[in-house]
Amino acid sequence: MSIANTLLAELEQESQTTRRVLERVPQEHLAWKPHAKSMSLGQLALHIAIAPGNVAEMVSRDTVDPPKGVFPEAATAAELVPALEASVAKARHHLGGLDDDAMRATWRMTSGGRDLLAMPRAAFARAVMLNHVYHHRGQLLVYLRLLDVPVPSVYGPTADENPFAN
Repeated sequence: MSIANTLLAELEQESQTTRRVLERVPQEHLAWKPHAKSMSLGQLALHIAIAPGNVAEMVSRDTVDPPKGVFPEAATAAELVPALEASVAKARHHLGGLDDDAMRATWRMTSGGRDLLAMPRAAFARAVMLNHVYHHRGQLLVYLRLLDVPVPSVYGPTADENPFAN
């Protein structure tokens, strides 16, 4: 299996778990923040949903500028799962055509002609399209717990859900 297809297979698998988490996001709390410095629930959830496709698009280019602006907030909870599905499709589109040589090639994020990041394309995809999203998904689980929303199983049982129970 190619490097890109290995990453996409993991994204496909993990997107099912991410979907279960996003389905729990309550509409009435989209603007809620656990702290003044935190993203709102709606910002965090939408970021998780759209990041894979946006990162894959960045990965498909040789050089990119750093992202600008603030994270948009979901207008409705109902848009989160469709946004995730579109994001995964976008990731498939952008990574699906990259061979192993392209995935091993150096990818760069630059500003003013200066490298901010320079690493193999596959390493950036793994770190940001996958690991970064898992990090934020964990944050979202804490948000749900603080809002007293039942937390779904991710890699094992939670206090609210045990996929191993009979």
